[in-house]
Amino acid sequence: MAKNILVLSLLVITCALVTAFEPSPLQDFCVADLSSSARVNGLACMDPKLAQADHFVFSGLHVAGNTSNPLGSRVTPVTVAQIPGLNTLGIALARIDYAPWGVVPPHVHPRATEILTVIEGSLEVGFVTSNPENRLISKVLQKGDVFVFPVGLIHFQRNVGHGNAFSISGLSSQNPGVITIANTVFGSNPAIADDLLAKAFQVDKSVVGQLQTKF
Repeated sequence: MAKNILVLSLLVITCALVTAFEPSPLQDFCVADLSSSARVNGLACMDPKLAQADHFVFSGLHVAGNTSNPLGSRVTPVTVAQIPGLNTLGIALARIDYAPWGVVPPHVHPRATEILTVIEGSLEVGFVTSNPENRLISKVLQKGDVFVFPVGLIHFQRNVGHGNAFSISGLSSQNPGVITIANTVFGSNPAIADDLLAKAFQVDKSVVGQLQTKF
């Protein structure tokens, strides 16, 4: 009997951990009150009687982003910052535009799994598994193909076609966050010690200095 109770308790705890990643809302909606100073895990709710259609809409996703930058890509996010009505609903969206050979560099979404659909063009995409394997799983996608990046894993996209490309991504958080690896490591404020980075990446300190200057 005691053994059954222990197994049941472990099952309850496991289910709680799984469902607690981004909990289900306890009301119809919780439009974000961006003026509130309340400190909560997410954003405070405005009075639901004040909710309007404009709190649940975003316009302009059909417009291509400007890719004239060093990376040759542009992300147009649709998170709770753009749609207050997304607050507590656990989803977000993004349009990504790519110039020829444009890239979205290796990055991580700390709070979300991403599912990407190619709308136009050809994209090379991939993610790297965690230690110790660090295995690269990648594929070239064509128009209409769908690919999933598991939560918390480093991933990237690159346009491998001869023309512009764009994709749409769904993310399993209202605020998925993004950590661009190069920017974070070499562009932190204050900077990580260059001798530490030189040893970590097994390169000369001068190389680290050049990268820190760039980022």
